[in-house]
Amino acid sequence: MTAPIVVLDIDGVLADVRHRLHHVATGRKNWAAFFAASAGDDVLQEGAEFARRAASTHDVVYLTGRPERLRAATQLWLDQHELPTGRLVMRGEHDHRPSAVLKVLELRRLRRESTVALLVDDNLAVIEAARAAGFTVQLATWMPRTVDGHDPHSDDGLFSVDVLHDAQEVEGRS
Repeated sequence: MTAPIVVLDIDGVLADVRHRLHHVATGRKNWAAFFAASAGDDVLQEGAEFARRAASTHDVVYLTGRPERLRAATQLWLDQHELPTGRLVMRGEHDHRPSAVLKVLELRRLRRESTVALLVDDNLAVIEAARAAGFTVQLATWMPRTVDGHDPHSDDGLFSVDVLHDAQEVEGRS
């Protein structure tokens, strides 16, 4: 890579994962079902437009906490939604470190190859860790914070995307 890099997370930045959060929200978490449902993620239009603008002046790298076994499905999803071509960096199969740890290490690796101009992620812990490590960051706030418009703190059985944060930072799964 020679052009500066824009690094984009996938879940919560490009992919709307809210429809599958129920698999990992409470009790016994069904990670297989959570990841199997990723093919049905809607694209977040604001994230897709951001990616397309970034690709006009930068190389794009997709840095996701999704496990390596989802590489083909993730690449197919990116292609189906006509997202820019870019390298796809994924979590190792048995790597359950928090996303903030994993992603800062990957950013440092990328920085050895080229200038990392920007990281876009929806996880505040990742944003804070990357900023502390000297990277320029942007918090993606365009995925709605609730499921079907419901209050994430209510007891109506619907789950907020805070479940995604727990999956990323507590369980090191996404």
